[in-house]
Amino acid sequence: MLYPTIITAAALRRGHNKNSEEPMQLQVARIGKPHGIRGEVTVQVLTDAPSERFVAGTEFVVEPASAGPLTIRSARWNKDILLLGFEEIADRNAAEVIRGAKLFIETEELDDEDDDEGWYEHELVGLEARVGSQVVGTVAALTTLPVQDLLTVKTPDGKEILIPFVDEIVPEVNVEDGYILVTPPAGLFEINESTAEEPKEGAGDDA
Repeated sequence: MLYPTIITAAALRRGHNKNSEEPMQLQVARIGKPHGIRGEVTVQVLTDAPSERFVAGTEFVVEPASAGPLTIRSARWNKDILLLGFEEIADRNAAEVIRGAKLFIETEELDDEDDDEGWYEHELVGLEARVGSQVVGTVAALTTLPVQDLLTVKTPDGKEILIPFVDEIVPEVNVEDGYILVTPPAGLFEINESTAEEPKEGAGDDA
């Protein structure tokens, strides 16, 4: 089941127009905390094709603009966490400055489905978020963005998890029974939690 993007006035102002020949900007990641001393960072992956999006030489548009553009120097997995190094970021101090920045790619790829129907925020807020049979939280908000929307899921301990609202990651929405089914990419929940954590004084560098 595909979830057509709900087009808002804000989305139109950012260029979300099927008839436009200008490329769209698709958010694919959010930068988390620094890792080690050589400028690597953890990232929250917001794409179902990380092996295609995160390769050496890829340049990202960055929000805020003052933090970019950023070009991938290296990409590797540490267990379920993706670590990126950027050509413009040489050390941990520089990596700390870009913490929380959003990474976008320019793309002309849009869904072929009509944009005349979809899920509205009031239909989704309050639904349980389930991974398999496990309840992992409750839908708190829907953020509409060009090309791809994001669900905010609040966990029982109060953390907020951002989940790309695409059929590969949210394959089922069951309003009648009060839940959505989530099949998160590896590390999605862990990197959200890591991003939300503030560095502790005296904490050593990550290995």
